[in-house]
Amino acid sequence: MATKGRIFAGCTVALATPFRDGEVDEPALRSWVEWQIEQGTPILSPVGTTGEAPTLSHGEHERVIAVVVETAAGRAKVVPGTGSNSTTEAIRLTKFAARAGADGALMVAPYYNRPSQEGLYRHFASVAEAVDLPIMLYNIPARTGRNVEPETVERLAAIETIVAIKEAAGSLDQVSDIIARTNLTVLSGDDSLTLPMLAVGAEGVVSVAANIVPRDVRGLIDDFNAGDAPAARERHARLFPLCRDLLGLAPNPVPLKAALALLGRGNGEIRLPLCPLDESETAKLTRALARYGLLEA
Repeated sequence: MATKGRIFAGCTVALATPFRDGEVDEPALRSWVEWQIEQGTPILSPVGTTGEAPTLSHGEHERVIAVVVETAAGRAKVVPGTGSNSTTEAIRLTKFAARAGADGALMVAPYYNRPSQEGLYRHFASVAEAVDLPIMLYNIPARTGRNVEPETVERLAAIETIVAIKEAAGSLDQVSDIIARTNLTVLSGDDSLTLPMLAVGAEGVVSVAANIVPRDVRGLIDDFNAGDAPAARERHARLFPLCRDLLGLAPNPVPLKAALALLGRGNGEIRLPLCPLDESETAKLTRALARYGLLEA
């Protein structure tokens, strides 16, 4: 039986937000969207963690959503991050995304204030009731301080417009429990776990690595869906060291933006409190890109 959010299955790129001299670089953002579409990326997710949403002003956040929707122009689905630790703010951002023409909203669990499971349920339910837009839940307890338990996800799955979940708790048991309890479309929130999660029933990934190698990330999913397990495992083995270094050297998106700069696809600019890689970290990242064949050794 088809899951609720099958329109969001496959590869979604968690888009980085380019900056120049402290401001959002709109021409570079438009170019980045065009490049992703040329690469065949079917779904774009701006203004999430990778898009440095925590350091964007409300106006910048809205503007990035509008620019991505306008540039994509229906050639790729757009599912922007609209979550907040304020339910009122999450509703406001999600309403904006709907008005801008987004295809859905990625809704991270409230961070810092660490609500109870009942509070989490009421938060997500309040947004879903206020805005007629498909919602993809986003569970990443390492950043939010609170796990959205499978029992809570099951309650939320009964709400018509909550259709998918980006699951980044790092637990295959939790993924399996959610799949057993609900008909939500489950997506990996961690590139290195994409293949294991597909094996237990997930249907795609919201990917950081797809900023760099979107065709390869999509190819892994395609190989798995075609029943070619050896090819999927081979792609996983090749992608794994790159994904590890993109996510493990420093907080996301610091290594990603450094990698994009090394590849000539950006200037690497980030905003405080994030800061650039040091020399040894940059050297390790350079070696990882070279091993993958993206740079000359």
